[in-house]
Amino acid sequence: MAGTNGKQKSVRNMVLSLGVTVLAAGVIYIFVPHEDGAPDLPRVDYRVELLTARRAASYPVVAPQGLPDSWKATSVRFKGDESDAWHLGFHLSGGDYVQVEQSTEKPATFLEGATQGSRATEVTEEIGDRTWTRYTGGRYDALVHQDKGATTVVAGTGSFEQLTRMAKALKSE
Repeated sequence: MAGTNGKQKSVRNMVLSLGVTVLAAGVIYIFVPHEDGAPDLPRVDYRVELLTARRAASYPVVAPQGLPDSWKATSVRFKGDESDAWHLGFHLSGGDYVQVEQSTEKPATFLEGATQGSRATEVTEEIGDRTWTRYTGGRYDALVHQDKGATTVVAGTGSFEQLTRMAKALKSE
């Protein structure tokens, strides 16, 4: 009988140790700060890249003017060695994303990536002095304008109203 008493104490000690460990983990979880939701993305200043792109590109590079502060620029790049590819991405206050993409790359290849697999519809609209074609069906909806050897795409998870707002704000100087 002496052997079973030792086993009972051993099991009891393991259960108590497990209880103390779970209690400590609970206290740590409650009192150590942790973030819920998506991280806050930093706003980027794209002025230098925009000036570089406008000097180097073979087409009029566009960027928005007059957007509200809730439209936060979070990504920018210009790749002059890759078909003068210009990218400017914005996160909106509601969590949506809208980007501007421009390139002299062959439109079929460029549009597949810039629209994330969307396809042209028969719907066109006049925004400013440009005619834009709506693209849908992929990861992003998009507005596409082709002119002067370059393709401009306004695409993202935002609504067509938000995409149109971006397209209206685009200026080449």
